[in-house]
Amino acid sequence: MFIGLLSDTHGTFDTPLHSFFADVDQIWHSGDFGGIEVADAIAAFKPLTGVYGNCDNHKVRIVYPLIQCFEIEQTKVLMLHIGGYPGHYESQALRLIATHRPNLFVCGHSHILKVIPDNKHNLLHINPGAAGNQGIHIFRTAIRFQINSGKVSDLEVWEQPR
Repeated sequence: MFIGLLSDTHGTFDTPLHSFFADVDQIWHSGDFGGIEVADAIAAFKPLTGVYGNCDNHKVRIVYPLIQCFEIEQTKVLMLHIGGYPGHYESQALRLIATHRPNLFVCGHSHILKVIPDNKHNLLHINPGAAGNQGIHIFRTAIRFQINSGKVSDLEVWEQPR
């Protein structure tokens, strides 16, 4: 399964992102879509799994939950917008990690791309950074990767100056 991962689009899903995600099987969005129109555009482009972020309005929150926990290709995935990172998880994220015991923890919010193995919780943490144009980041970022039989591989980063 070829996955495209983005977060913090804040209203932007444009041609460069379409090109980067052209060959993925599905897209995951870890919150702050920036409006239901952006979520709908992504969902019309590729199958979409997402969570709402702290900046998303009620229209997004009706369609997308706060938390996603699912299994794909023998990989248990936990997705939440505000999650932190290994050694610095938010308290809600830490409780969810302890409860669900995911192999892959995906979050957004910080606008900082991070891919960190967490040996303490036996998972891979991924924050794709921010794909939109709002926020503190200098580069827009997104990630795509393969998931096969419980393994994440062939991870690629897309970046573009704002």
